[in-house]
Order: sequence, then structure tokens, then C-alpha cells
Amino acid sequence: MATTLDAPKLKTAAPSLSFPLHSNWLRTLQNALIVTRREVRDSFRDWRIMVPIFLLTLCFPLLAQGMTELFANFFIANGAEPMIDVFLPLLPMIVGFFPISISLVIALETFVGEKERRSLEPLLSTPLTNLELYIGKTLAAVIPPLLAAYVGIGIYLGALIFGAQQWRPQAELVIQIVLLTTAQALVMVTGSVVVSSQTTSTRASNLLASFIIIPMSLLVIVEGLIMVNDMRHLLWWILVALIIADVLLFRMGARLFNREELLGRTIDSINLKWAWQILLSQLRGDKRAKGVLSWYRYSVLKALRDSRDGMLVVSFSIVAMLVAGMIATHFAPDWRLTPEMMTQQPDVMQNFTQFAALSEMGFGVRYIFGQNLRVLIGAAMLAIFTFGVMSIFLASFTFGVLGFLLAQPIMSAIGYDTVLAALLPHAIFEVPALIIGAGVATRLGALVTSPPKDMGVWEAWLRAFADMLKLLVAVAVPLLAIGAVVEVYVTPRIVLMTIGS
Repeated sequence: MATTLDAPKLKTAAPSLSFPLHSNWLRTLQNALIVTRREVRDSFRDWRIMVPIFLLTLCFPLLAQGMTELFANFFIANGAEPMIDVFLPLLPMIVGFFPISISLVIALETFVGEKERRSLEPLLSTPLTNLELYIGKTLAAVIPPLLAAYVGIGIYLGALIFGAQQWRPQAELVIQIVLLTTAQALVMVTGSVVVSSQTTSTRASNLLASFIIIPMSLLVIVEGLIMVNDMRHLLWWILVALIIADVLLFRMGARLFNREELLGRTIDSINLKWAWQILLSQLRGDKRAKGVLSWYRYSVLKALRDSRDGMLVVSFSIVAMLVAGMIATHFAPDWRLTPEMMTQQPDVMQNFTQFAALSEMGFGVRYIFGQNLRVLIGAAMLAIFTFGVMSIFLASFTFGVLGFLLAQPIMSAIGYDTVLAALLPHAIFEVPALIIGAGVATRLGALVTSPPKDMGVWEAWLRAFADMLKLLVAVAVPLLAIGAVVEVYVTPRIVLMTIGS
């Protein structure tokens, strides 16, 4: 791989002073491309990299073509000829995925591999900035596999178009496959570069790479199921999610990469005692917290202030989903509930009366509290692995459904006063609990993409995790418990009073 970069080339690569507005980013890109060109040239010289790429680029499309003919004949022989059009779009995506899997090997070698071979120090001693080095290495890791993927897809599609199948794919399908392949390659590369820059051995980076290749393989399976079920419009949403993941991973890698730490770190160690002390210290908070009330004042309130950005994002998402659900009602006429579908009011009153009677037995409180708590814990856990995205989604999705129902014509027959009476009493407690719990989980998940400058990622994550536990136990869980009691014992009676029972 690359070993040295000479300073004169960096000077000649600098942009002209006649473009002052673009000089900074243009100089960064030009200097990064110096690293990219050298790395790509060295990659093409390495037979251990090029032979697998060459085989996957040429041999796998031919193998896929043979499988296509085999399955096509099988479908025709069994009277399932329409299944051919469903099956054919799957293999171009798979043909493109296998070459980009090689990008993991190249990306994992970007930093830690050169460090083990002692070829990284001359590269890091150049006048390149950390960002320029990171961009250059990332581009170098993605270009060869991505070119191989494009060639493989082209070979396979050409064989289908000019072969016995005479298949004519839709332009939208080809564009989707190419864009998805590109986005998946960028996710794998940016994630692998982060792993390579944060580990101290190739063995450790290869082990951590399983957390990248397994989710991406499962994603390809999901995309295949979407194609089989003829729901290709969902692929555009997957593409948007992949692009967001690309941006987050790139930002995280650029923020975390530091050449001094990379050269100075010799072994990965886990200091459980230190981690436990950090966790306990953050849970306790300010030293002035001597009792429960002072703990709420000096520790819990501070955690709420630190998590306000996440809570604002969740609040905005809830409002947006509520409005989107109301708008969606007008685009789904088949799902509209008309006033004619309204049952007799005595039936509605009887349902609330029965629910109020069951609440006296105490089953409702445990069920509602447990259900809300599971959603909150699930959102917190998923936020860790999705940069906080899933916590926002889980917190706001229910409000999208609620908005869809509130905009139904049948609501005018039920009466909006009755609907509000059925929602507001317990929502006063449950919605703030949801915003707080999901907001602090969002902060925890997104922290790795932009950690504080005055502390390490691991320490910042531990402190955010302690804040999440603190707010869940001190604020969210009590509010959920109160909301469950109100929903079971108070809400039904208010509704019965509203409808005149």
C-alpha cells in the first residue's frame, strides 16, 4: 500500500488563488485525491485484491446467467412462466453485491493493516490533514470494488438482454439497482474505515467487520423480498436510509480519526473499573445531590437540559407524523371510514362501560404500563445500533396512525369532544414520558457521530448512557405508571360522562 507522499506534489495540487470562495474544500479534495490515486494504483498492483475482484466480476455474472436459464426453464416447465419476470430483477442486485463485499477487505486494511506493516508512519507524517487522509483512504477503498460491481451488473444485464431471455428491464429498476449498490458500498466502506481507524490489529478489525457484513446481507435479502412482492417503491426509501447512514458514518469517521491516537494506541483494552466509576459518577451527578430532591434538582434537571436537542427532534417528528397521517387520509379513499359506518351510540357506551368494569380488576394498568415500557426500552435499545433513528421512528409512528384516524370522516359522527376525552387525560403523562425517553435515546445513538471534543467517545457514550438510565428511572417510568392508572381508571369515566352515560 502507499508509504510516502512528497511535499512538492501537495503544493502543486493546491488550487489557484483566483477561486477564494472554493479554495478550502477544493484544496481538501485535491489533496485527498493524491492519497486516493496512490492507494488505487497500489490496489491494482496487489494480486490478492485484484484476483477475487476479477473472478467475482467475470465469473459470477456468468454463473448467475446459468442459474437464470435453469430457473427460467423450471418455471416454464411447471406452468409458472409469470414468475420469470419476478425472479429476473433479483440477480442483478446480488451480482453487484458480491464485488462490493471485497471493499470490506480493502477498507479494513486502510489504517490498521498499514500500521501492522509499519508503512503508516510516513503517510501520517505528511502535511495532509486528518480529514484529507480520511477522505483519500475512503475513496481508495470504494473505487475498485464499485467499478467491479458496475461491470458485473453490466455483464449480467447484457447477457439477459441479448441472450435467450431477451429481457428488457425497466430503466427505473436499473437505476435503483445501481444506486442501491453504490449506497451499500459506501455504507460498508465508511463503516469499515471507522473500524480500521479505531482498532489496533487486523484480527480485531476483521471480527468487528461482521457487524457490517451481516446487516448488509440481511438488507439485500429484504430488498429481494420487496422485489418479489412487487413493492419496488419501497426501495427508494431504503436508498434514502442508506444515504443518511452514509452521511452519519462518514461524519463519525472524520470526527473520530486522529493520527496521533492511531500511532500511539498499541493495544485495545477494556477497563471495567474505570467504566463503572464513570457510570456511577454520572448517575449521581452533581456532588451537591445529597438526597432525592437535591438529586432531581442538580442531576436529573441537568440531564434533561443536556438531552433537549434529542427531545426537540422527537417532538418535531411526532408533530410531523401526526400531520402526515392526516394528509394521508385524503390519498387513501379505500381506507376512509364514513359516518355511515358508525355503530349505535349505546354500543359505544356499552364498550366503555365494560372497559371501566374490567379496570376495577387491575388487569389494565399492568398491561398498559408494560406495553408502553416495552416500547420505550425497545426504542432505547434500537437507538444504540441505528444512530438514534429507530427511537425517533418508534416514538412518532403511532402518532402517524393517530393522525390518519383523526382525519377520518367518521370522527365527526363520534364527536371530537369524545375523541379528546378518550385521549387527553392519560396522554398528558404518556406523551412527555415518550418524548423524554426517546429523546435521550436519540442523543445516545447519535453521540458517536459527533462526540464532544473534550472527551473520548467511550467516556461520552457512558455518560450519555447513564443520563438515559437516569431519566428513564426518574422521569419516564413514573410518568408511564401514572398515565396507565389514569388511562384505566379515569379516562373511561370521562368518556362516559362526555357521551352522556
